[in-house]
Amino acid sequence: MGELSSKEQQPVDFGIWQSGDGKWQIWSCIRKTKEYGHTRLFFRWEGDSINQTNWKSMGISMRGDTTLGEAKGGMQAPYVIPFNKKFLMFYGDWNRICLARSEDGKTFERNLRNGSPALFGDLNETNTRDPMVMMVDDQWYCYYTAHPNNEGAIYVRKSPNLYDWGPSVKVSYGGSPGKGKLWLAECPHVVQYLGKYYLFRTYSYGIYENGKQISEPKTNIYCSTNPENFGIDTDSLLIGELPVAAPEIIYHGNQWYIAALLPDLQGIRLAKLNWILKNNQ
Repeated sequence: MGELSSKEQQPVDFGIWQSGDGKWQIWSCIRKTKEYGHTRLFFRWEGDSINQTNWKSMGISMRGDTTLGEAKGGMQAPYVIPFNKKFLMFYGDWNRICLARSEDGKTFERNLRNGSPALFGDLNETNTRDPMVMMVDDQWYCYYTAHPNNEGAIYVRKSPNLYDWGPSVKVSYGGSPGKGKLWLAECPHVVQYLGKYYLFRTYSYGIYENGKQISEPKTNIYCSTNPENFGIDTDSLLIGELPVAAPEIIYHGNQWYIAALLPDLQGIRLAKLNWILKNNQ
């Protein structure tokens, strides 16, 4: 990243998708750079195949724009969906969920309404971030993270059109990961599978020091028939845990994949994924 590089930089929350020309894209929030403010920006890699290693580095792809109300160095967690032959990117600017658009799935421009890319943001929720968008029945659902009073929780808002979003609903909070810390409910990713909804909720990035792993990253998996409830102060819908952080689940070519951060937060890994359901879960 040239003059913005630092020894402490780490790729964290990311998005992965296939662009219009069939190539695969990864955009990651890189934190602890020399970017002003919150130190975060977006960096891009490209691959010819989802299965290849060492995707090509494509450089810095987006930085916070303070002229549009975005926080300095506040770029967080890009998430992209194809829509009407275009590509929509949902991302956090530190306090709001924002929107950018692309014709080819590679170069994005902010979608401005009244001079702002923001879709929603609630200062009472604090540090609104980590959006993930999916269709449920005839409504769009945007899952995201915020931590009012340092209480990390997963929320959802609904929209008929991807631009106008309703009030927030808290869908996951507390339980065995605990509460009272901003990172105990992060990086929500929801998958609909065989009529049920599975929430992947990261609550630890793990600890890696001096080339040695001190503790594993941790992501809980919750199963629910209601996409607006994965458990508040309860583990009743918890069905498992994975030693990964910030996972994304991808379905491509009749194969499921899981992408996640490397344990030392120095890259992104991907593996094939199989579903093995037990006890009707």
